[in-house]
Amino acid sequence: MKIRNRCKWVNLKNPVYIEYHDKEWGVPCHDEHMLYELLILECFQAGLSWECVLNKRQGFREAFDNFNIDKVILYDERKQEQLLADTSIVRNKLKVKASITNSIIFRQIQQEFGSFEHYIWGFTDRKVIREDYSLRTTSPLSDKISADLRKRGMKFVGSTIIYSYLQAIGIIDGHGTECDCGKSGNIRTE
Repeated sequence: MKIRNRCKWVNLKNPVYIEYHDKEWGVPCHDEHMLYELLILECFQAGLSWECVLNKRQGFREAFDNFNIDKVILYDERKQEQLLADTSIVRNKLKVKASITNSIIFRQIQQEFGSFEHYIWGFTDRKVIREDYSLRTTSPLSDKISADLRKRGMKFVGSTIIYSYLQAIGIIDGHGTECDCGKSGNIRTE
């Protein structure tokens, strides 16, 4: 499908943002590695724009060992200092520490549910919710998931971040009616 009209939030001067919107955002994601990467990136977004984080995505991949969870959960103080000195990522001490803690909890959820995918998609019985991005920034669903993740010990997973995450992984297909991806409630699949 050739996309001519996009959601109004897309910066049309940023090819990285256009590519993300057209090929990734709102598309159901069931890949464990991508679910993990996007959750860590969303946590770094807190207080920033998604475009800022997306522009640094390659830097994050390199700094975080291509989001190899087995390596991230073992990051020590030395590695954390390296991350805080790395200008290719968002350098925030609390978020760096949270990324390690959240990785450990992500692994615990995988062990409890068989995969993080089973856990996160279980909240909607594996169904996609079609909801225009302009409607809201949180929902009862993001409230519920956020509360559960925080109860498990995750940080930077407030309801707004989780709502954004649900849009990123396609549980919520938030393309607007002005967007070719969202016309007629057209839900794209992988």
